[in-house]
Amino acid sequence: MQQQSSVGTRSLSASRAEMSEILMPNDTNNLGRALGGRILEWMDVCGAIAGRRFAERQVVTASMDHVDFLAPIDVGDVVTVEAYVFDTGRTSMDIKVDVTAERPSEGDRRETITSFFTFVALGDDEKPIPVPDLVCDSREERELRDSALQKRREHRAALAEESE
Repeated sequence: MQQQSSVGTRSLSASRAEMSEILMPNDTNNLGRALGGRILEWMDVCGAIAGRRFAERQVVTASMDHVDFLAPIDVGDVVTVEAYVFDTGRTSMDIKVDVTAERPSEGDRRETITSFFTFVALGDDEKPIPVPDLVCDSREERELRDSALQKRREHRAALAEESE
């Protein structure tokens, strides 16, 4: 993306969002595992929070990359969804969203889902408006951004290869 906006800059850390939930029976399938749609909803909400924090405006979901469910999430697990802006366009923000599941009583924590969302900032008239440019103030922020950019490139290349 990396297009310039005219609304200043914001740091990656200003966008960070984290949500935690206990996976309850109403959020599971007949095997006692997470309903994919429920987890996608939590990912969308957490991504929107990250986007709103960054843009300081209302945002809407424009797209979500392919999602792979890497590990099951079982009833009773603590599900944590984390999101941050890793790239910006003129009116859009790319947001990395990661989901982990843990069973604290067993000391078990596992990565379950990673995806990339694009959100667009809206003005009061509900039309797209410019977002701040992303700045990375620390080495950790630069590493997060670079890692997300690289993983997204790899993910897209793998999808393109699959479709050939």
